[in-house]
Amino acid sequence: MGFLVYIPQDIEEEGKKYLTEKGYEYKIGSGLSQETLINEVEECDAILTRSNAMINESVIKAGKKLKVIAKYGVGLDNIDVKAATERGIYVTNTPEANANVVAEHVMAFMLALSKNLLSMDRELRKGNFAYRSERFSVDLENKTLGIIGLGRIGRLVAKKAHHGFDMKVIGYDPYISTSIPGIEKVDDFDQIFINSDFISLHLPLTEETRGIIGNSHFKLMKPSAYFINAARGGVINESVLTDALEQGEFAGAGIDVFEQEPPDKNNPLFQLENVILTPHSAALSKEGAGRMSLHAAMQVDQVLKGEEPSWSVNKALSKKA
Repeated sequence: MGFLVYIPQDIEEEGKKYLTEKGYEYKIGSGLSQETLINEVEECDAILTRSNAMINESVIKAGKKLKVIAKYGVGLDNIDVKAATERGIYVTNTPEANANVVAEHVMAFMLALSKNLLSMDRELRKGNFAYRSERFSVDLENKTLGIIGLGRIGRLVAKKAHHGFDMKVIGYDPYISTSIPGIEKVDDFDQIFINSDFISLHLPLTEETRGIIGNSHFKLMKPSAYFINAARGGVINESVLTDALEQGEFAGAGIDVFEQEPPDKNNPLFQLENVILTPHSAALSKEGAGRMSLHAAMQVDQVLKGEEPSWSVNKALSKKA
């Protein structure tokens, strides 16, 4: 077949096996610097990329044979979709691969925060058995969950919270006009912060959403409320989030993503005891990671066979120059 797929950062065997079975060759990148990406993409027909490789206009221009850039995951902030579209290159992602595992991660944050699991564990290890009566947990039942962004993941979180824990769910998404079972939609962004006991963020990182949540929103929250971000770090002003948590403007947070990744080891969030942190791992269950690698490989195969990919994010392609 003669097609070569460039994988800048190694992926699970499911995706590589699929490519091999379909007759494609692939090469794993030797580094993630711009110079390395530009040099290694030159003879490749496709890129299958994770989030750490910056596929910007320079990389795309260097890939003179490129037909598709397949994202392992959902977020597209590391890919210049506009530059790819101008050159007739498909950009795809894997929206059905990791939605459920991210939603499960959000629920794990909610449970760990509401039940004080980290502090209970920490105090018991110190011998403080009496801590059980010093800090009570809170129920999820009948609490209000506010969801910002009602795409696949946001809807799954709503379903799990409403049907599994009898929570009331309110949601904000200006791009969805239809009603969604189990979710009371609100038109005012601030109402999510004012009325929710838990807030879960599910927005992509774009120029429109970058830094959209800041000090004025955190000040609206109940002192007893919790904030969860398993979307993208850049959507929040991280220093403002840290200040709000330090000042006790709300009870705590579960954070999976950061403005800078990997975050600096001296990130002030690491010093706060009312925050649970995970290393952008919400989508990385064994099953979810395998599905992302496989689904991304499937998109490569579809495009290289001359088919419309199932999960294209730029269907209106211009003619390739």
